[in-house]
Amino acid sequence: MNKLIIPAAIVATGIIAASAWSQQATQQAAPKFQNKRYFTMPLEKDPTREVGLQSVTMPPGSGNQFHRHPGDQWTAVQEGEVTFTVQGKPPQVLKAGEHNYVPRGTVHRQQNLTDKPARYIEMRIFDKDKPASEAVTN
Repeated sequence: MNKLIIPAAIVATGIIAASAWSQQATQQAAPKFQNKRYFTMPLEKDPTREVGLQSVTMPPGSGNQFHRHPGDQWTAVQEGEVTFTVQGKPPQVLKAGEHNYVPRGTVHRQQNLTDKPARYIEMRIFDKDKPASEAVTN
């Protein structure tokens, strides 16, 4: 009987440890972006579009899926590094002080592949009354 208790205890400990590790990994796998919108207003002389400015903080290891926007987007990195990828092209690492422009409809994603937070500002000119982004699946 004792020969069965020890292996059973080892198996039970392994299952509990694996379950705890899995829950911790799941919680850590999806850190959230923090957006602070400064303004959104109609674009002067074109009421079909809106201009907006926001600040985005990306925790370490965070990122978004490939998506596109119904308008143009300019990004300027203020802190850390942001890996910017246009679908089908090699990733580009943007560091503090660097910027990029994303034309309307460009399929792209942003990621923070470092162990430090990243922060950037984003100016957008998007079509009014349309969703800000559209997810793209391969």
